[in-house]
Amino acid sequence: MRVLLAGGAGYIGAHTAVALLEAGHEVVLLDNLDNTSDVVAERLQQITGTPVTLVVGDAADDEVVEGAFAAHGPFEAIIHFAAHKAVGESTQKPLQYYANNLDSTFALLRVGLAHGIRSFVFSSTGTVYSNPADLPFAESATRDLVELSNPYSKSKLINEVILADVQRVNPELNVTLLRYFNPVGAHESGLIGEDPQGIPNNLMPFVARVAVGSLPEINVFGDDYDTPDGTGLRDYIHVVDLAEGHVAALEKAEPGLKSYNLGTGRPVSVLELIASFEKAVGRELPKVVAPRRPGDLAATYCDPSQAERELGWKARFGIDDMTTSVWAWQQKNPRGYAG
Repeated sequence: MRVLLAGGAGYIGAHTAVALLEAGHEVVLLDNLDNTSDVVAERLQQITGTPVTLVVGDAADDEVVEGAFAAHGPFEAIIHFAAHKAVGESTQKPLQYYANNLDSTFALLRVGLAHGIRSFVFSSTGTVYSNPADLPFAESATRDLVELSNPYSKSKLINEVILADVQRVNPELNVTLLRYFNPVGAHESGLIGEDPQGIPNNLMPFVARVAVGSLPEINVFGDDYDTPDGTGLRDYIHVVDLAEGHVAALEKAEPGLKSYNLGTGRPVSVLELIASFEKAVGRELPKVVAPRRPGDLAATYCDPSQAERELGWKARFGIDDMTTSVWAWQQKNPRGYAG
């Protein structure tokens, strides 16, 4: 099928583009390049041998989305990656997060439905689950907007509610909600990886930049959580596994609304991730304990069994695979896509 990837030049979007192309689908990337580079399209062609079209523009702008359909459609499906995604930053910039994360969904739906798309796959998050007592989170776990601790998670849950209402009045449409846990890793080629602008908000790229020497030390945000080593537990998933989950979701799509957790189900602590990265690098990395960040939870990890049962998808890679691939990416691209 022909798929429009909104936010497709970003970290997860680029890896999903590779997975879709390798599975025989066609892709067009739509991205405003706020947190990535147009170099990505060239790198995707290097990896897959297929030229990749990149439309530079804002997925929250109906005219931009309409232009992508007019120039490069028709599309049978949209995958929506075009969101701001840093939990901590969202607590400081709530208006920015709500505006972007909702307006992009509205524009993509308005234009996509007008052009008869059959599938809409939404990048949601495991942080929509609001009750830590539900661990490991199954798709039926509590999702209470009032109990969520940050605007990022709230924006994703609001999107899920919107998408459920839209699907209800468009019964021929497939809507799939993919609740990601913590994507990390990089493509085995070392040509694409996570390249956040400025100082990274997420742990893995921050550790990688300390390892390559562009940041002085790793901040461990809190060592007094009720966890085995006092640091936060997260369900890290290799971005290649995550990308393959999108392919499975599209290929199994049927009219209706479905939600799936995409994770490993095996929580890893902050200190365990750092230790794995140190093993990949071959040396200890400087680190310092810092105060907890607003909005962070002690633990988030999932039960991914529904995706295995219904999509035939299961994560293949472990934490050492993830850290090794990130270090390979960072060594080849010490300044990210800039060089």
